[in-house]
Amino acid sequence: MWPSKVTICEVGLRDGLQNEKKILSVEEKLQLLDMAVDSGVRIIEIGSFVHPKAVPQMADTDQVVQKMQKVDGVEYRALVANLKGVERAHAAGLSKVKLTVSASEAHCINNFNKTPVEMIEGFASCMEFISKNNMEVSGAISTSFGCPFQGKVPVEQVENAVRGFLKLGITELSLSDTTGMANPRQVYELGSYMVKAFPQVQWVLHFHNTRDMALANIAAGIEAGVRTFDGAFAGLGGCPFAPGASGNVATEDVVHMLHEMGIDTGINLLKAMDTARMAAKLVGHEAASAVLKAGRCEDITKEKVQHQSNK
Repeated sequence: MWPSKVTICEVGLRDGLQNEKKILSVEEKLQLLDMAVDSGVRIIEIGSFVHPKAVPQMADTDQVVQKMQKVDGVEYRALVANLKGVERAHAAGLSKVKLTVSASEAHCINNFNKTPVEMIEGFASCMEFISKNNMEVSGAISTSFGCPFQGKVPVEQVENAVRGFLKLGITELSLSDTTGMANPRQVYELGSYMVKAFPQVQWVLHFHNTRDMALANIAAGIEAGVRTFDGAFAGLGGCPFAPGASGNVATEDVVHMLHEMGIDTGINLLKAMDTARMAAKLVGHEAASAVLKAGRCEDITKEKVQHQSNK
């Protein structure tokens, strides 16, 4: 049975912009943030606190946090990789962070020179700071469905990362398809297993649309019992540390599909499309968004009815 409501997290300001050649100004980022909030999005990843040389597009996240107008009922979070990132987030005035690790040992060692277990063990100092400063935290497990270096990632490796986060007390976890290698059957099987094996976890799925399977994967994730998904306006994005990782699934495409299925998201689709158009304009290239190109199904129906009434 399909749910009546699904939650969409907007990650365009972080995962959407981190691989763009054009670096947006703080004011441009704030404009997109305000538009996303106005569209009805209630969970937003506003950036990341990582080394500016590694991801220069995120170097001004501190300023974005300090200057943004916080709206009641909206959750603002940022991605961090270590204690320094957590400290920067707190100093800027942000109360929620997301720690990330790769399920793939090859990906983790290639990017951080550490195994996933060593990465998670290193988060202990982060959790101590988070606890002392009354912050909130979630976790993300990248390459959960496949790795550009390792290929298929065994379920056991994903499960090891889950158990590591749980030991730290983190119960909101995202399974990320970093390079768009997931397929619907895999998503359903892994999602169903994780939902049943770890009922205490609030699960999130994060898909890239590298091979045009993201929407199908979201549908499979819903059938598996997951109710929260990430999306990025205009389908922007990609991981600078994962070869072949093209853009995220477009938020507006996800909203359009779910609304056509009779599933509420709380997001105004027309306003979400406006956000996507603005994002595409600011980065200077076309959006990877089907609904922006083809229009809403609802609009096509209205045009047909109007055409018939004019005969």
